[in-house]
Amino acid sequence: MGVIVNISRLVAGLTFVLSGFVKAVDPLGSLYKLREYAGALGLTMPDIVLLAAAVALAAFEFTIGILLLFAINRRAVTRLALVFMVAMTAVTVWLVAAEPISDCGCFGDAVTLTNGQSLAKNIVLTGITLLLALRPLSMPRFISRTNQWIVKNYTVIFIVAVSLWCLYDLPLFDFRPYREGTDIREAIAAAESVQPTVTTTFILEKDGERREFTLDDYPDSTWTFVDSRTVTHGSSRQSEIADFRIQTTAGDDITDSLLSMPGYAFWLVTPDIGRADDGCFGEINRVYDYAAERGYVFTGITASGEDAVTRWQDMTGAEYGFLVADETLLRTMIRSNPGLMLVNDGRIIRKWSHNRMPSNDRLTAIVAAGGAQSPTDGRAGRVVKILLWFVLPLALLTILDRMWAWSRKIKAKTRIISSTFKTKKTMRKKIVAGNWKMNMTLQEGMALATELNETLTAGRANCDVVICTPFIHLASVAQIINKDALSLGAENCADKAKGAYTGEVSAAMVKSTGADYVILGHSERRGYYGETPEILKEKVLLALENGLKVIFCIGESLEEREAGKQNEVVKAELEGSVFNLGEEEFKNIVIAYEPIWAIGTGKTATSEQAEEIHAYIRSIIADRYGNAVADDTSILYGGSCKAGNAPELFAKPDIDGGLIGGASLKAADFMGIVNAWN
Repeated sequence: MGVIVNISRLVAGLTFVLSGFVKAVDPLGSLYKLREYAGALGLTMPDIVLLAAAVALAAFEFTIGILLLFAINRRAVTRLALVFMVAMTAVTVWLVAAEPISDCGCFGDAVTLTNGQSLAKNIVLTGITLLLALRPLSMPRFISRTNQWIVKNYTVIFIVAVSLWCLYDLPLFDFRPYREGTDIREAIAAAESVQPTVTTTFILEKDGERREFTLDDYPDSTWTFVDSRTVTHGSSRQSEIADFRIQTTAGDDITDSLLSMPGYAFWLVTPDIGRADDGCFGEINRVYDYAAERGYVFTGITASGEDAVTRWQDMTGAEYGFLVADETLLRTMIRSNPGLMLVNDGRIIRKWSHNRMPSNDRLTAIVAAGGAQSPTDGRAGRVVKILLWFVLPLALLTILDRMWAWSRKIKAKTRIISSTFKTKKTMRKKIVAGNWKMNMTLQEGMALATELNETLTAGRANCDVVICTPFIHLASVAQIINKDALSLGAENCADKAKGAYTGEVSAAMVKSTGADYVILGHSERRGYYGETPEILKEKVLLALENGLKVIFCIGESLEEREAGKQNEVVKAELEGSVFNLGEEEFKNIVIAYEPIWAIGTGKTATSEQAEEIHAYIRSIIADRYGNAVADDTSILYGGSCKAGNAPELFAKPDIDGGLIGGASLKAADFMGIVNAWN
């Protein structure tokens, strides 16, 4: 199943990356496609809104793909991908049923799919993303959690920057039929040999009833025309190139003569001259002068009327004339308004955005090279740039991150191995502490404390034994125990020294009963009563000020353990509440590691799991206070420890005892754990 999940992850991730990238490199193409969708739904939306949606959609798909490949935020990302694919599948069901658009535009102009093919593709991807959403943790991470923010932010910045650059210039990769190097005459001949079929549906109305008709069943004149819809079946690219027609302003078709014209020619393509950017007219006029000096043809081609052309000529001082073509054709030819094309004998040599008009020297170099692409300008050069700007940085980050992770693991393993060759220093206390929680009446508690006290007084244990009782037991139990054999502790204390805090018990009150220890930071206090690191920090300081030793609890939930976050969790809990202490103060802290998923569940971390994280805890204490303090700090295990597993756990070099819950409520069970030190 793990192999299947990760193959699915690769397929889904690469599909999202491809879909997002081809949209990002042609944001205007995505704008035109969204405009088609809006029109099919009868909506009229501003182009700026559609353009923003196009850029956002490309960034979303590309980012989701990268996050899937790197297994970042696995649960959220897989669920988001599933929701997205369910929505896209619903859209393609509509496309198949109604056919308002011939091509869904899933992969821009890079890969053209029929609506049926798009539906099949989306059904498969929905199944794949459902599997990933059900098994997100089966996808191993490539980047550690601490460095994932770099991948997320860099991916979003990169793909949005690509979209903005392609808006400013031209698409980095041109997937349309009028790309550089295309011989238009040859392309037209090939397209005409395999013509797509076209179906036109007419929407007519009569007596309040609307119906759809085709040419074959068109009704009589009593029906009123409302609208029509034309759908192309087959390759839309073939239709785009076969429909290449250029006319004079008088309506004469000069397509053949224009394409047969020998030598270089400049075409200034302006799909909508009324909305064309006129800030570049100086650069355009310079290129016109360059062409005129060398005898090259320079002509404008637009879909606009004569009035708009006249306004342009008056405003820019243009001395060149204009030809006429379909607006959709011109938008397909170049994603710029205006845009410049250099053509030679019907073959497209170069294309430029109005923001990046070529210099005279550049034009001379192109002509001298016979129109050949330089290594940096060609498609291969653009691929290299993408690799250098995106793939290489992430690859280097992945390698460095893995090396850092491996070095940490090696360091931790080395510490564990070295620890096994050391005997536990006698200066580090072995402790078994019982946490009674909210159990037993005062009389029951007194009876248990009496039994434990007699047993431990009769035969001293090879460890320190502590019983942490409810507040009402403390003063009474303190009167009957032998403190040389048994120590007393509280289960909690307040984060205030004194005052009007009804129901609270201060550290000073705890100390006055005769107690020496207090448990702080237990997962049940954090979870049920919302104790934050700041609250616990105050409790720890007050406990130490009043001469109490603190048993400070840390540990991760099952979800955090499965996500591999246990080290981050315990480190954060220590940093949040006790790593502010000075070295001498910290010597009064006993750490209790309690995996939350093993408290009261019967589950127990294996001795290897417990030793690994205990060694890690000791290592971060060493990083903060030095090896001497770390070696003197007692670290207890607190997750369903019983007499049966205590000897195996206590045999590990970094486990110094246990914080015992349910098993501390019966003397025999508790003594079975205490005797594990024997």
